[in-house]
Amino acid sequence: MLKPYLGKMKGAPANRPPPSLRDALWSWLGAFLGIAGVGWISAQSIEAHALLMVGSFGATSVLLYAAPESPLAQPRNVLLGNVLSALCGVVTWQLLGDGWISAAVAVSTAILIMQLTHSLHPPGGATALIAVIGSNELHHLGWVYALFPVGTGCLLMLLIAIVINNLARHRRYPVHWF
Repeated sequence: MLKPYLGKMKGAPANRPPPSLRDALWSWLGAFLGIAGVGWISAQSIEAHALLMVGSFGATSVLLYAAPESPLAQPRNVLLGNVLSALCGVVTWQLLGDGWISAAVAVSTAILIMQLTHSLHPPGGATALIAVIGSNELHHLGWVYALFPVGTGCLLMLLIAIVINNLARHRRYPVHWF
């Protein structure tokens, strides 16, 4: 019984094609414009200056611009997964505070909600965690956190992903909307 279990952990040899410089450059351009756009909007907002830059947007950028064909990078997953996770994090913080138990409840519940709504987006776990462990300024936003910065930032990065990924002849984004 133990041998088959441990045998699963051996893995198989990786069969990777050579990296594509063309794809890497399109990914770089998309990520640069996406994060720059979020940063620019953040800089224009006097009240929430640094708050629009949510750490999970870095991981969202990897999916949107480097793996646009991934089911986890599709618009429904990016927007709904992040917004639902943000709401989950806010509720958890309001009910339980900012301890390690709150962090575990927020992330695990966000995963559960994303799976049940078919909106799994791995950065959503970080979005929920940020709502719990974030600054007092972020906690002061309350429910608004899910709309600004999370919803607004995701919409902007999605728009940029649609434009940039479709400029490349060999890319198509989104694969599906819902």
